[in-house]
Amino acid sequence: MSRYTGSTFKKARRYGFSILESGKEFSKGKKRSTAPGQHGSKRTKLSGYGQQMQEKQKVKFMYGLTERQFRNTYAKSKKITGITGTNFLCLLESRLDNVVYRMGLSLTRRGARQLVNHGHILVDSKKVDIPSFIVKPGSQIELKESMKKNTIVTEAMASNASLVSFVKFDKAKFQGEFVRLPERSELNQEINEALIVEWYNRLIK
Repeated sequence: MSRYTGSTFKKARRYGFSILESGKEFSKGKKRSTAPGQHGSKRTKLSGYGQQMQEKQKVKFMYGLTERQFRNTYAKSKKITGITGTNFLCLLESRLDNVVYRMGLSLTRRGARQLVNHGHILVDSKKVDIPSFIVKPGSQIELKESMKKNTIVTEAMASNASLVSFVKFDKAKFQGEFVRLPERSELNQEINEALIVEWYNRLIK
């Protein structure tokens, strides 16, 4: 299945969840009570199956992954010692495109993925153009010299988006560090990763 490239707002409204984690998708900062459509419709109570699928979908769209990428990442998380749901979120946060987003070099993960795809990001002084590259704690992330005056990048940095504590970034040098893996309490509290674990446990043995 290909990656979704449509309206972020539509997905955010459908799931009643900010895909950008900023709430900017919703008019006047408020979530609409109706689902997408010309006249909207009331949200119905979901079954357990429906809740699991919806949770999977909203997190998949949030990180901008295809179904295959999302499922493979979950499979890897099951092989790591610890809580599977937390491991899963940590792997998602360790992706290079996500780390670039967390450092404030782009206003969206989609934009961060483009920076990586086009070869504008260095990891430990080496060019890496694979968005799914897993960044290890302690790795140094840097924007290539040719992109330091790029309008989109400078506007993103000027937005003063708050950095998460597990990432450091020096705006003067356009350099940052993935300090450590995040703790669950530092990640989006609207995500119920247990539902995603339940969903995939039915499919992956």
